[in-house]
Amino acid sequence: MRILVVGGGGREHALCWALRRENPDADLYCAPGNPGTASIATNLPIAADDLDRLADAADMYGIDLTVVGPEVPLARGLADRLRAEGRAVFGPSAAAARIEASKAFAKDVMRSAGVPTAASGTFTDAVAAAAFIDRQAEPLVVKASGLAAGKGAVVCATRAEASSVARAMLAGGELGDAGREIVVEAFLEGEELSVFAVTDGRDVELLAPAQDHKRLGAGDTGPNTGGMGAYGPVSIATPALLERVRREVLQPVLGELERREARFSGVLYAGLMIGPDAAPSVVEFNCRLGDPETQVVLPLVTGGLTDSLERVATGRAPLPIVAEPGRYAVTTVVAARGYPDRPERGAAITLPPPSPGVTVFHAGTTLDGEGVLRVAGGRVLSVTGMAGTFEDARSRSRAGAEQVTFDGKVYREDIGWREAARRR
Repeated sequence: MRILVVGGGGREHALCWALRRENPDADLYCAPGNPGTASIATNLPIAADDLDRLADAADMYGIDLTVVGPEVPLARGLADRLRAEGRAVFGPSAAAARIEASKAFAKDVMRSAGVPTAASGTFTDAVAAAAFIDRQAEPLVVKASGLAAGKGAVVCATRAEASSVARAMLAGGELGDAGREIVVEAFLEGEELSVFAVTDGRDVELLAPAQDHKRLGAGDTGPNTGGMGAYGPVSIATPALLERVRREVLQPVLGELERREARFSGVLYAGLMIGPDAAPSVVEFNCRLGDPETQVVLPLVTGGLTDSLERVATGRAPLPIVAEPGRYAVTTVVAARGYPDRPERGAAITLPPPSPGVTVFHAGTTLDGEGVLRVAGGRVLSVTGMAGTFEDARSRSRAGAEQVTFDGKVYREDIGWREAARRR
């Protein structure tokens, strides 16, 4: 089998790692990949959003299955392009990827489908947004409708702050095209949960649920980031809750997308808020696997991943993806100083020594001309610990992150703190 993974971050390293584990003899490629993927796949120097060259590579290497990691190439139509050329591709069409690429579209889909989510308004004009904000209760959340690399949602304690953020996005162009339309919504109380549905648009198979830590600082404080760590499974994600999510969130949204002639095929990520009454509400949808959640979800898989992705890529219903019961995974993101706004690049990196139950996934790394591993992005590495108990997995992840060295290293020592508190 010849498999191409599109993307170059920690999620794609984890995808390559999981696919290689299931397919030791496959010809595995990653575009553009990173120094981590280079050890298990052939990196192709092609940007993840270069649709023409990716399509050419699929022809050149006779690719049997393409797995698209990031949202940008999906939103730009990479899956459509490859399918039109007769290629099997795991990832939604551009029309279906709007569930992530446009938060305004997602809100409209949810309203039509009767899916629980925060009350909101959608705006392209700063004056109209400010008038709406003045009538709302505090706090509020202001979101860029377009793709903003995980940094387009701002929790605002006051209406004045929300108006300022809305004005910066709409009138100030702070987030460029992503912020030309915004969604202002009520703040949801509760605990976040990430649920991943592998789907052909009708049938659904769930991966292990995870919980992401979006804030930069300990105790979930500071600015939003693309994610500072994650763990799974999550004890609040009971079988009853997941069945409710399937019934009240996933199936209605998939049905509504199909009614709009945008049938979804790939991974539908539901970012949920679980309220005090244990009721799920949707914070956001993504059209792909999350990062860094993939770095904990895929290590828990013990079989069926490749078969399920291949079936969905060829228009068939997914098969169950098996996870070993009683196993836990925790990943700690090691970031660069200045992340998320202005990460410092170039520092030399020393990786931790190999350790049982610990896997280091590369994200923002590069090799210089002398073969020295250096910082090349905001989120540099994800250190995943696996164990038979949550605390052991957490300890392994934290210890591995501590052993990474480079100038300006930033990481959180409290990943999984809510789960740890529940277990005391």
